[in-house]
Amino acid sequence: MKEKIWSYLIHFSTNMWSDRTVSPKGTSLPGEAIYRDTLHWDEAVWDEVVAHLAKTGYNMLIIDVGDGIVYESHPELAVKGALTKAAFAEKLRQCRELGLTPIPKLNFSTCHDAWLKQYARMVSTPEYYKVVDDVITEVCELFDSPAYFHLGMDEETYGHQRHYDYIVIRNHELWWHDVNRMFRLCDKLNTRPWVWSDYYWHNPELFVKNMSKDVLQSNWYYDASFDLQQENKDHVTYLSCFIDLEKLGFDQVPTGSNWSCEENMEGLMAFSKQHIHPDRLKGFMMAPWHFTIPSEKEFLIRGADLLTEARKKLFPGE
Repeated sequence: MKEKIWSYLIHFSTNMWSDRTVSPKGTSLPGEAIYRDTLHWDEAVWDEVVAHLAKTGYNMLIIDVGDGIVYESHPELAVKGALTKAAFAEKLRQCRELGLTPIPKLNFSTCHDAWLKQYARMVSTPEYYKVVDDVITEVCELFDSPAYFHLGMDEETYGHQRHYDYIVIRNHELWWHDVNRMFRLCDKLNTRPWVWSDYYWHNPELFVKNMSKDVLQSNWYYDASFDLQQENKDHVTYLSCFIDLEKLGFDQVPTGSNWSCEENMEGLMAFSKQHIHPDRLKGFMMAPWHFTIPSEKEFLIRGADLLTEARKKLFPGE
C-alpha cells in the first residue's frame, strides 16, 4: 500500500488574507493578517518547525510561496527581504534531506491573491494569464517537478473580501475557465493539481459537472463536532462534503487545524476513516493558519503534534 500523505501547511508569504495595511476589527484572520511589503518570516522558526515535523513522522510540507521569492519571470512580485531562488532552493534541499517532500502552493483565489500585486486587479485578462502561467511554470521548476501543485482557489466570495479595498469574484463559466487553464498547465508540467474543495459547498452541481477526478481535493473542517445532525447547518454542509466527494470518487487529503480547537484533528481522522475509502483517502493535512514568526512558534509546534498524536491512535503503523 502506498504511503499516506502526512502533510503540514507552512507559510512563507503572508499576503494572502488582506490587500490593506490596516487590520479590520471583528474578522477571523490569521494573526494581524494585514498586507505587508516586507517578508513576514523568521528563518530560525522555520528551521525549528521543519526539523520538528521530520522528527514526528511527517513526510510532506505544503509551502505557501506567494511573493516570498524573487521570480526571474516577474521580480516585481517580490516583497522586501524576499529570498533569492538559490536561497529558497537551499531550504527545499534541507527539507528533502530531513525526509520531507516540499510541495508548492500558490493561491489564485481572488480572495487570497494580494501577493500578485497589480495583477490581482487584472484577473482573467491576457496580462493576468501570462503571469499565472509564468509563476506556476517557474515554481514547478524550482521545486524540481513536484508530484503535486496546490492552487488554492478557496473562499472566492464577497463575504470573505468584504473588508478588502478591491473586491473581485469570478462566477459561473469564467471561474471554471480560469481554473481549468491552471489544471491544464499542471498536466503539461506533469504535476497533479490540488485545490481546496469549498467551492462544492455552494456550487455542488457545477462542481460535479466540471471538476476533473484528476484534481486532488482538500475539503477542510476545523470544529470539534463531527455530528451530522448538529444544529449548525453550515457545519453539516462542510462535513457532508467529505462524504459527497467520496461518493463521487475523488481522491482526498482532508485538512484540519488547531485554529479553533485542539480536538479537531483526531475527530477529522476518525470521521474520514469512517466515510472515505482507504484507496481514496490519500492522507491528511494540518493547517495551523499562523505565521512562521517567533510569537507563533509554539502554536505551530502544537499543531504539528496534534496530527501526530491522532495518527498514532487512528492509523497505527502508517
